[in-house]
Amino acid sequence: MEPLFGVVLGLILAVASPAHNSCTCATNKWAVCAQDSPGNCTCRLPGSDHPLDCTTLTSKCFLMKAEMTPPKEKRLWRPPHGLSDSDGIYNPDCEDSGAFKARQCNQSSTCWCVSTAGVRRTEKGGRSLSCGELVRTRWIYLELTHRRSSGAFAAPAVAKALRQLLENRYKLRPKYIAAIKYDPPLIQIRLEQNEKPRWDVDIADAAYYLEKDVSNDSVFHSDSRLTISVNGDALAVEKLWVYYVDEKPPEFCMRQLAAGIAAVVTVVVLTAGVGVAVLLVLRWLRTRTYKKFECKEMREMKAP
Repeated sequence: MEPLFGVVLGLILAVASPAHNSCTCATNKWAVCAQDSPGNCTCRLPGSDHPLDCTTLTSKCFLMKAEMTPPKEKRLWRPPHGLSDSDGIYNPDCEDSGAFKARQCNQSSTCWCVSTAGVRRTEKGGRSLSCGELVRTRWIYLELTHRRSSGAFAAPAVAKALRQLLENRYKLRPKYIAAIKYDPPLIQIRLEQNEKPRWDVDIADAAYYLEKDVSNDSVFHSDSRLTISVNGDALAVEKLWVYYVDEKPPEFCMRQLAAGIAAVVTVVVLTAGVGVAVLLVLRWLRTRTYKKFECKEMREMKAP
């Protein structure tokens, strides 16, 4: 009887094990997943109670919050990149949908307004700062460079490979990929999204996933290393720059610009003043020398 019980138990574990292992989030390796019931796997991110939709990309806001949430291990924890207050990664306030709230604040009661991409678009202020609507990031410009050892590729082949990458890996619809330009080793990509239906991937989320891939910190659960193949040859991307353009201009005040202009004016005035002073001194020395020479000649003429 006992051997039979052991066989049955082994079969149960063998069947249950694959089901347990399959409870993962394909689009987010940071997700914590649990098998609620047979065939029902629920995944959540650290720092958020909202279930994830693992058939699409996780919102940038939820990703940043997960990155800034300390792990549960009992050890000293340092935020990623060691930043506590910067325009890069911070611990954001997110809507239930995963969108950024228009106003973001840190622990020191400093607040600022952001766009749908989570990028600061105003000067920093206090808790009384009002942001109003969440301004949409309409365009995102991506600039990538690849290793020169990768060789030169035909521009149409590079554009085709990158379009396939953006559509398949980052789930962007083709209409949001406005343009791709290749000038070896520079690759320029323009993403455009005037409005985003709820079921579409946000271009800011796709750009953030790409940033993570290029920095070898992929968010995807499996097959995480970024590989781009152009006609069978690997295109090795080594650097990435991301530029955001909102549908409304940013609202930065002119204090920094005024300070820069004042500094330039001060330098020009000081330089001009020093130049004038030098000219006056040289003129005075020349006049003094001339007078001494004239007096000496007069004395010699009067001498018997």
